[in-house]
Amino acid sequence: MGDIRMTIQNTVIPGVCVIATTSYKDDRGAFTRLYCAQELAPIIAQREIVQINHSITKTRGIIRGFHYQKEPWSEMKLIRCIKGRVWDVALDLRLNSPTFLKWHALELSQTNDLMLVIPEGCAHGFQVLEANSELLYLHTQYYSPEADCGVRYDDPRIGISWPLTPVGISSRDKNHPALTTDFKGLYL
Repeated sequence: MGDIRMTIQNTVIPGVCVIATTSYKDDRGAFTRLYCAQELAPIIAQREIVQINHSITKTRGIIRGFHYQKEPWSEMKLIRCIKGRVWDVALDLRLNSPTFLKWHALELSQTNDLMLVIPEGCAHGFQVLEANSELLYLHTQYYSPEADCGVRYDDPRIGISWPLTPVGISSRDKNHPALTTDFKGLYL
């Protein structure tokens, strides 16, 4: 089998990384490594993957997010698109970060072999670019309803220009609080 290593590409936001993988393809199909603790040790460190989730979003243009968990349940997420295409976004909410309230976005698809790493203290959101898109989430912390938080997808303080006109925003996501001028961020 050919070289199927994972490579880590840093972004301007500390801890937000893009993992590039290479699929082995032949006339039978393809083989892709989705996770390797040894190759990802520089970013995973002492954490472990404790939960894996799968989402399906039916309609093009839907936005989900921004979601995060506050301390002591903050988590690192590794996000991969396994079907379709999404515009995936990490938003830095860490008060002491040089990129506080900055965001990084990229397209994840079933064919581009990329995964976005979103560290503790950053929120995650995405917009579906292709109907029936599916995401696989690897989490380093268990879900805790008491720690579940969010930020509005259209908050003017963040200033994201989504690729498509937003549709189908859930009532939960519509009701996330806006980031007021006195928002202090997460103390991580």
